[in-house]
Amino acid sequence: MRIGLVIGVSSGGAGRHVHSLAGGLVARGHQVVVVGPAETDDRFGFAATGAAFVPVEIGATPHPGRDTVAALRLDVRLAGADVVHAHGIRAGALCALPPGPPLAVTLHNAAPVATGPRRLVYPVLERVVAWRADAVLGVSGDIVERMRALGARRTALAVVAAPPKEPPARTREEARVELGVPADRPLLLVVARLAAQKGLEVLLDAAPAIADRTPRPVIAVAGDGPLYDGLAARAAAEGLPVRLLGHRTDVADLLAAADLFVLPSLWEGPSLVIMEALRAGLPVVATRVGGIPGLYGDTARLVAPGDPRALARAVGDVLDDAAVAERLRTASARAAVSLPTEEDALDQVSRLYERLVAP
Repeated sequence: MRIGLVIGVSSGGAGRHVHSLAGGLVARGHQVVVVGPAETDDRFGFAATGAAFVPVEIGATPHPGRDTVAALRLDVRLAGADVVHAHGIRAGALCALPPGPPLAVTLHNAAPVATGPRRLVYPVLERVVAWRADAVLGVSGDIVERMRALGARRTALAVVAAPPKEPPARTREEARVELGVPADRPLLLVVARLAAQKGLEVLLDAAPAIADRTPRPVIAVAGDGPLYDGLAARAAAEGLPVRLLGHRTDVADLLAAADLFVLPSLWEGPSLVIMEALRAGLPVVATRVGGIPGLYGDTARLVAPGDPRALARAVGDVLDDAAVAERLRTASARAAVSLPTEEDALDQVSRLYERLVAP
């Protein structure tokens, strides 16, 4: 088949998912073109998968003029495709505007909380996708239910897989030395984009209670994003044991060095970083949001979002009780064996594409 994969601005799971699909589909003999912003390609390198890449600027926020231009360019760039698979509500709506090939849309996030006129735009984009797309996949059950309620004809839970686990390049001890964390201090790791959705302000609210034990834990946050300066300033001003590591390419090393993985998000889909933490055998504390309860409810210690006291208590339970920590490590190792693979994700979309192009 000739397959068009369309993505907007991405720095996380959606981009990694599209990169994985592109490479897998090419390996299965399809002709694949990835269409999206040049900055997304700069981060993920879609051409390295064997797919073609065509730049079309799909902005991070709605804009009537730029969106009209983007929709027209997408129409031209995707001409001749047998099927188009857009990723994200913005990319999906832009692909839905002109009539064209069969359209599948995967929604990787809940609709953002907007203010002003934009708060009226995202519900419209959701309806456009629900009414026009031939199939809508959602990374969590709440997204699938919402799109079904809006009238989507065919819906399903998207299969999303973390890339194969890379072995650490350094030992646990070497990684902790590089981080400046003594062997006796517990290391809590967060891997997240520094954006409001990830609940990092809640983590800082919980940090004093988490730190109120001996030896004092260290909280390391790997990732970059718009909140970096504000979080760094607050951590310094309040003397919190929080270290912002910025963008890292050695996540496998960080996981090996950590004693506990924490994700305080206000919303999440399947969370590829939790998958990576499970594969590393770490205890996990996360929030009960989006796709997390359905996937990890029997594995991780889950708390309500936006509740720093609950987050601190759950982290404290793991740090203070070796038996609790060991039970969660065992649960992580058990769950890691049954995590979806990239082949599972490819099988799902391949079957979907075949149904969509069938006469």
